Amino acid sequence: MFDGFTEEYVNTADVRLFVRRGGLKSAPPLVLLHGYPQTSAMWHLVAPLLSDFYQVICPDLRGYGRSDKPETDDQHLTYSKRAMANDIVQLMVELGHDEFYVGAHDRGARVAHRLALDHPDKVKAMVLLDIAPTREMYAHADSQFAKAYWHWYFLTQSDPFPETLIGNDPETFWKLKCFNQAGGDNPFAPEALAEYLAAFNDPAAIHASCEDYRAAATIDIDHDNEDDGRKLSVPTEVLWAKHGVIERCFDAMDLWDKRASHISGRAVDATHYMAEEMPQEIADSFISFFNQFSNERKDIAQ
Repeated sequence: MFDGFTEEYVNTADVRLFVRRGGLKSAPPLVLLHGYPQTSAMWHLVAPLLSDFYQVICPDLRGYGRSDKPETDDQHLTYSKRAMANDIVQLMVELGHDEFYVGAHDRGARVAHRLALDHPDKVKAMVLLDIAPTREMYAHADSQFAKAYWHWYFLTQSDPFPETLIGNDPETFWKLKCFNQAGGDNPFAPEALAEYLAAFNDPAAIHASCEDYRAAATIDIDHDNEDDGRKLSVPTEVLWAKHGVIERCFDAMDLWDKRASHISGRAVDATHYMAEEMPQEIADSFISFFNQFSNERKDIAQ
């Protein structure tokens, strides 16, 4: 996977992040953020398609993969999207980038949402895959959503309840949760799946990912409420799965209109794991959208 990409560890102020990166050094930087319960390996098909146009940076988020898994706190601040977003800003500064594009999926897209709210000067534009805003999803949840996204409620239970049950058989939990979100299929390449399962076999990763969800249901919503109605100003495109929960349970564009000033979006013919199911279309969508805001790369094909 990731032919032509390097692998390294980068120290930020608070954590050490594992990072894959490649592409044109003279091109604008693009950071790709993965979701739960995956790693940066989820971009293994998309990142090479983008490497002719961008410097592509794929970190493992704190708590995931080979990145640090710091001790948590009672408020779950350690795994708030604000803390995780700050990691990405610091990472990009360490790599020499003060401004960048963002492509993000699932939990990574929630990190990106907070990143663009807290640091709008850093993000030129972003594409978010298969999310609606966290606070609004919780506020508009019904029994259909709760049944489909049961893990949103299970993972927020107090430590060590979910950690103990997941830790008894991490591989079975991972496959049941993720294959179910892919319509019962396995859309994952063997090499990527092996990395996901190996990473998730670590009790520290299981605990950290639970903390990610606990933060989403508590401190992340507090941070949203503290914004006092301030909307996302960064140009944003949202793509959601036609065969997924966002399409079935929410009016995605209505929810995003409440939280963002410059928003566009559409459903795509995929399940939740669209980057691995339809990598060419996802890469093309990134290129087409970002090219609207690029002064550096006027020759990028749309």
